[in-house]
Amino acid sequence: MSELSELIPVEAIRLDVAAPDWQAAVRTAGNLLVETGVSTDTYTQEMIRNVAENGPYIVIAPGFAFAHARPSPAVRRTGMSWVRLASPVNFGHETNDPVHLVVALAATDAGAHTEAMGALARLLADSDTSEALDHAATPQALRQILAGDAASAGATSTDTASSPTSSSEGGEAAAPKRSGHGMHKILTVCGNGVGTSLFLKSTLDKVLDRWKWGRYITTEATDTISAKGKASEAVAIMTSREIGRTLGDVGIPVRVIEDFTSTKEVDAALRDLYDV
Repeated sequence: MSELSELIPVEAIRLDVAAPDWQAAVRTAGNLLVETGVSTDTYTQEMIRNVAENGPYIVIAPGFAFAHARPSPAVRRTGMSWVRLASPVNFGHETNDPVHLVVALAATDAGAHTEAMGALARLLADSDTSEALDHAATPQALRQILAGDAASAGATSTDTASSPTSSSEGGEAAAPKRSGHGMHKILTVCGNGVGTSLFLKSTLDKVLDRWKWGRYITTEATDTISAKGKASEAVAIMTSREIGRTLGDVGIPVRVIEDFTSTKEVDAALRDLYDV
């Protein structure tokens, strides 16, 4: 969790911000990245253009948008910002609008922030922690929550995924019915391969850990262009509705996940894929 709080300093947090539309909300988050020396104004425009070109796939959970763009020279170092809106705004997402929280990410590469994405996913999936973040009175108070114990996040959450085992407790899940020989791979896909896809990968990994299927299935976060080439190596893709439409027919099942923080939804998608 310390990595997450280090990526979001107090100076990169704004609470109860007035924004007339989604562009202004993303611009506010981008300006905080600029002010803290993480990126330039060019990157802020790239985040806005990302939504304009790919749709509101960055709205990965009810009320939550994870703004980002591809790594580029406009990113000086990996960092994040946090903007809680005074009034929610619409991004055009079919199920997760309106948005009251915008977290922006600028990353120098796809692997520099994987641990922080997992920590953020766990925090937002835990109802008590999420509520505390929504009601934090000051940036300092919010950052204290971010710097809390990651092990406690999700421990009491009701959004859990059960293992597809027999009725006997402690038993390991049976191998996937489609296992055959060798490892299976599931791709999590977003427009850039560095933000929402890593977020979804973290939730998927959490479910696979509970199922004890790590020996059968590997996961990989990637972007839309790479996913089309990697589809032949995978058994399925998990992604947003918007990115699913962009991918089209890639020759393997594509499962749409509406809430990237929901282990229940990912659990159901896995059960459907493997007929569990």
